[in-house]
Amino acid sequence: MASLARYPNSPYWIACFRDENRKQCRRSTHETNRRRAQNIADTMEQVAKRKLNARRIREAVNEIYRDVSGQGLPHASVAAYAAAWLGQKKLECKASSHELYEKGINKFLAFLGERASADLCDIEKHSIVGFRDSLVPKVSAKTANNDLKTIKMLFRAARRDEYIDVDPAEFVPVLKRDSNAVTRRPFNLPELRRLLEIADQEWQSLILFGLYTGQRLGDLAALTWANVDLARSELHLITRKRGRRLTIPLATPLREHILNHLPANDAPDAPVHPRAFATLKKDKRVRHLSAQFGDLLAAAGLPPKLPHQSRGIGRDARRGTLDLSFHCLRHTAVSLLRDAQVPEAAVMELVGHDSVEISRRYTHVGREALSKAVDALPTL
Repeated sequence: MASLARYPNSPYWIACFRDENRKQCRRSTHETNRRRAQNIADTMEQVAKRKLNARRIREAVNEIYRDVSGQGLPHASVAAYAAAWLGQKKLECKASSHELYEKGINKFLAFLGERASADLCDIEKHSIVGFRDSLVPKVSAKTANNDLKTIKMLFRAARRDEYIDVDPAEFVPVLKRDSNAVTRRPFNLPELRRLLEIADQEWQSLILFGLYTGQRLGDLAALTWANVDLARSELHLITRKRGRRLTIPLATPLREHILNHLPANDAPDAPVHPRAFATLKKDKRVRHLSAQFGDLLAAAGLPPKLPHQSRGIGRDARRGTLDLSFHCLRHTAVSLLRDAQVPEAAVMELVGHDSVEISRRYTHVGREALSKAVDALPTL
């Protein structure tokens, strides 16, 4: 049985015991009450002699904690805490972010299987690493890292809420980026003309708005006539992703398109693009609108959309990545503006980029600009 001792200069009882190799150990109980200190010392001895498994250790510590504080240690299963965490996030973040978190959590719970009902304390680092690695053949490195970040957020919150003492996900590194991954590129002008030739009137309008404002499909689909100020030749909107309030001058071709090709409507709440507006309102996201644009790309002879079965691999395997999508109009707008020597700060303000780093990801230097750059080098 463990014994207790005291140092002259310390108010705490010291636990004295031997481990499984008969080595003498002394550990502070950080307790001034002798009875509670003895309980802690006995538990330390049993742990040192490996007489308790992980479950019994937690139970013993919980008993001591209850004896001291009058209440048990907080505990929850992975699934229960994840559900509560998602419920809290639903109140704190946008629907699109919540959907992203929910997908990551569902993948993690599916990976754990029956262990999803285990206590949060039972999850160790190797389980987080195993989950991350299981995503590699199914999704891109970027998606896998997003899912991993969601799990890191979950366990960081669990530690903050005192459900766990050690965060098993804290030191799990993200995957390196796939150097062979297809990246988005801007449209060239012949491709844009081809799209406009086959698109119906509403999609023609969405494409022009995308090109001349650099805004996302969801923000353009949500536009009403209250956002359009023809008197000042401006477009006003609050972005759905960042909540940024933007005032964008209407480019002359876009203003002429609005005046000559869009039906006038005096109702401020009337949508500028009725079909897209209705689809967005029904779905709460742009997935179906993006799919429609994918069909338009295919009809124009540009890289078509890839279904799950496009490579004969089904839904559980990694799908192909497209280098063209509606979002590429945003890349196109930024690149054309930078090629025209528009200052970077003005481009960032126009499209709503928060940092120079993000803006530069959207900037694709054209062949003409590169040729001009190399021609500026001196002749030796």
